Amino acid sequence: MGRTACKEIGCHTVPYRWPQCHRSGMLIVATLCTACILLFASEARSQCTARDVLQNQLRLKKTPSATMPQILIRSAIDVPVWKTITVGTFADLFALNSALDAVGCGIGNSAGEILARPSFTLSTTKTSVELFTVSASELGFPTDTASLADIYARAKQLGFGLAAAEIGPQLRLQYFDQPIGEFLIIGMEPIRTWNGEPVILTVANGGAGLILIGQDGSADAQISVASHFLFVRSNKPAPAKGPEAAALVNH
Repeated sequence: MGRTACKEIGCHTVPYRWPQCHRSGMLIVATLCTACILLFASEARSQCTARDVLQNQLRLKKTPSATMPQILIRSAIDVPVWKTITVGTFADLFALNSALDAVGCGIGNSAGEILARPSFTLSTTKTSVELFTVSASELGFPTDTASLADIYARAKQLGFGLAAAEIGPQLRLQYFDQPIGEFLIIGMEPIRTWNGEPVILTVANGGAGLILIGQDGSADAQISVASHFLFVRSNKPAPAKGPEAAALVNH
């Protein structure tokens, strides 16, 4: 059997040395398999690099940029859906983190920490979620900055709802054509780090590749009104009217 096997793979038959031929054949197979694995890994990890982000923007159907002209929003009903994504696609956090690692997306320290916290949960049912993007200035804040608590309160008043924390990493995995310089803050309940610091997530492309980072999620955190948030739409939008709306705009 040893000599026959050697003939089939083109080896010279040498008495009592068929194990060396067998090892040679196995080495060739292992080398080819390793090459295939490295090629696959290279292709998978290319999704989040700066070069491949640009290629994705040219190749894929481009999602409208969140940084559109500023228009004062009077009701969430008037705001079109920016992007629809799917949640509930991962069985556990290990699978989610493996998917982020496989495409080479960067994860900031605080973002990685809250993804490992017990309060960060995943949907158990596969569901489509519609996302809406608005800036704080579109919500009616005329100042340079506004507190996170005020931005959330105003968004809820207009009919928006906070998104689940899962939206952050899921969007990162489903938004490979994000324009350079775009930072989208997930309107979500903050999750506390091990040190007790509240953190919310931001999906960003700073120019060096696609990343998921965390930022201050305390109620009094001052946010630039030019910053863009991602919200869902609540079932019962309740836009402010009359003097109440004017008071909010002049807040």
